[in-house]
Amino acid sequence: MRREELEHIVRASADIVGEPEVVVVGSQAILGTFAESELPDAAIASIEADIAFFEDPEREKADLVTGAIGELSLFHSTFGIYAEGVAIETIVLPVGWRDRVVVLETPNTDPARAVCLERHDLAASKLVAYREKDRAYVRALLDEGLLETDLLRDRIGLLPIDERHRARLRAFIAD
Repeated sequence: MRREELEHIVRASADIVGEPEVVVVGSQAILGTFAESELPDAAIASIEADIAFFEDPEREKADLVTGAIGELSLFHSTFGIYAEGVAIETIVLPVGWRDRVVVLETPNTDPARAVCLERHDLAASKLVAYREKDRAYVRALLDEGLLETDLLRDRIGLLPIDERHRARLRAFIAD
């Protein structure tokens, strides 16, 4: 996904729910920090953007987004990208992540803006699931020097997970 495509999803998502701010929590949140030209292919391969909202306890906004511009929607077939509405509460994130978000606000998002996970918080969160695609994503960012290993280790320390899992994640980034 290109940043321009993420901006389109942000604008459409905000319009669907009638709010100016959306939260980008999945792999494409990296586009809040880097343009696609600065990223390895593995970091921009996804055509899905995970979109959440700060105030959506019943997942109503997330469901509206998924229904309108989600996978297999007219939006998806027209633009080749789609949004998946998710609940922030279902994502394992480092303590304090809200204080470190990156704001993406451009003429292409207007009148909306995206609040994107900071890259180290994003990487720590991706590693929690420990799926092959998530490990490949984080490894690509590490290999390109787009993540600081020490900072990622610190963020892993802020995850609300058990110590065995934390040790596994730290071992992965040490390789």
